[in-house]
Amino acid sequence: MSMRQPENRWFTDDGTAPTGAVEGVIRSLVPMDGIRGKVTQDAPLAKLVWFKTGGNADWLFEPADMADLREFLERLPAGTPLMALGLGSNMIIRDGGVPGVVIKLGKPFSRVDVLDGHQLLCGGGASGILVSSTARDAGVAGLEFLRGIPGTVGGFVRMNGGAYGREVADVLIECEVVLPGGEMVLLPAADLQYSYRHSALPDGAVVVSARFQGMAGDPVEIGAEMDRIAAAREESQPLRTKTGGSTFKNPDGHKAWQLVDAAGCRGLTMGGAQVSEKHTNFLINTGDATSADIEGLGEEVRRRVYQHSGVMLEWEIQRVGRP
Repeated sequence: MSMRQPENRWFTDDGTAPTGAVEGVIRSLVPMDGIRGKVTQDAPLAKLVWFKTGGNADWLFEPADMADLREFLERLPAGTPLMALGLGSNMIIRDGGVPGVVIKLGKPFSRVDVLDGHQLLCGGGASGILVSSTARDAGVAGLEFLRGIPGTVGGFVRMNGGAYGREVADVLIECEVVLPGGEMVLLPAADLQYSYRHSALPDGAVVVSARFQGMAGDPVEIGAEMDRIAAAREESQPLRTKTGGSTFKNPDGHKAWQLVDAAGCRGLTMGGAQVSEKHTNFLINTGDATSADIEGLGEEVRRRVYQHSGVMLEWEIQRVGRP
């Protein structure tokens, strides 16, 4: 795959936006004649992510449909920072907010269609639960693991999301993305260069659809496997808290939660953030945490794990925005 990432002219070396850059792009966005989606300036993002923390987006755009998304992106100046936001389940929005434009795909991008050959065509805004449930109802097996990924198609295609022994790389045929500038590109799975929780998609590319390959199956058996996955998550993970999913990637030959536990970090706190006592690879907002508390606690856990075991954990949760 050959896709050049747009030059990012909004950031200085310390991660902040140069003076005048934000104002310049805001002026370019107004008026938005012909744009039918919802454009919100200084949009709160905390309510849109599972941790319920973090600052605002300079701009939040919720496109009315595909044509609206492409028209909007075509109008933005080259180098405008772009970020797609799904369910916000695996993300820390830093307290200073997110520069540029955050794209949130809503209902128009949440359709799931069953195709011939036990395939599913899914919008980028469709949830893992909707995809797996649609597959179950159609007798399509092999996608049950998506029931265990708390996110949308766009997010877990970008991050090669996985659970319970399978990952997106095992089932993805191809995906459609809209690039900065509005160009739409169809990418076969091989072009994404998948590895563990990583793809070669450039920053700013918005995954708008994906086609998955399943196999013939019995809806009853598929449903039973989905129920097993749901029960296992409920039993082992702090799902009823303000959390962000798995915090760290599993290093080769290790389980991240075991390393965190062995380093004595179970229940460790920083401000309003805590390492979950139920599953030590989850951080939780106990009620009044800031994003800085959560990220700082994660860094302290990494330090203690390295000191104890010599393994430097890598973040799995995405950390975005201004400190």
